[in-house]
Amino acid sequence: MNPAVAILISAVGGYVSGAMPFGFWAGKLKGLDIRQHGSGNIGATNVIRVLGKGIGIPVFMLDALKGWLPAWLAGFLLTKEGMATEIVSAGMVVAGLSAVLGHMFTFWLNFKGGKGVATTAGVLLGIAPIAMLGGLAVWLLFFFTTRFVSLASMMAGVGVVATMVAVMIQRGQWDFVMLFFGVLIMVLVIVRHRANIGRILAGTEPKAGRKK
Repeated sequence: MNPAVAILISAVGGYVSGAMPFGFWAGKLKGLDIRQHGSGNIGATNVIRVLGKGIGIPVFMLDALKGWLPAWLAGFLLTKEGMATEIVSAGMVVAGLSAVLGHMFTFWLNFKGGKGVATTAGVLLGIAPIAMLGGLAVWLLFFFTTRFVSLASMMAGVGVVATMVAVMIQRGQWDFVMLFFGVLIMVLVIVRHRANIGRILAGTEPKAGRKK
């Protein structure tokens, strides 16, 4: 298989996987449009807020799975095709990034989707598990100290990049493709939370476990 074709297939497969709006579909199963309730987001956090953990947690897992699966599958298939290590890594990164973009801009909903946190976690689990753990640690720190899911999610993106840099320094080997992926994901997550930033500054952002 031609490397360019392999990367293109990875991109298309990743986008199609990431575009599946599980949160929206979960709302429809309950007879409502999740976009008209809570924060209006189709992601797992809003699903938990509106429909409860019994539905929200499975949505989170599915959103993470749709990020992990294309990244892992790209790595598996490209390795099986005998592609060079650099092509395999590029294919996994492209598939993962495409999955995140698919979640954020899904064709199912006129290219308006979620914020990509769970899907990003799934991608990182597949291609950079240590960075994912670093981001998770930061998420837990900010969540339990502030109770803002949005702030914790944004800072987790910073934690992912910081962990990548620390690991690369420790190994004495820089992977600029992976680092670019981490920085781009961090920026996308922060940009997708710009409304939350405004509410945090205005003091109107709801805290987890508390009524507005």
